[in-house]
Amino acid sequence: QVQLVESGGGLVQAGESLRLSCAASGFTFNRHTMAWYRQAPGKEREFVARITWNGGDDTYAPSVKGRFTITRDNAKNTVSLQMNNLKPEDTAVYYCAARNRVDVGGDYPYWGQGTLVTVSS
Repeated sequence: QVQLVESGGGLVQAGESLRLSCAASGFTFNRHTMAWYRQAPGKEREFVARITWNGGDDTYAPSVKGRFTITRDNAKNTVSLQMNNLKPEDTAVYYCAARNRVDVGGDYPYWGQGTLVTVSS
């Protein structure tokens, strides 16, 4: 059974940092691209960051580039999102997602339950 469990969300002030983690199980982690998405209240879910199966390449949304860093540990089946210089507009539920590494550009079939990040001004 595939499971993605996010943790690390919370309430912070603008300019502070948070680190989100996602623990994966039930599939071959090192054969999957991992990503973070977020959904703010009243808005559609949006892409945040993605990292390839071996950590060799990462991609970021323009709104977070330079502030957020995605990493993975294939030995521990975890993916993390380091978020620095947080802004109120970063407030959202953050979701971890996975797709097979050969499914380039495809949908993510596996999703976590999300963790809430709230940034106060």
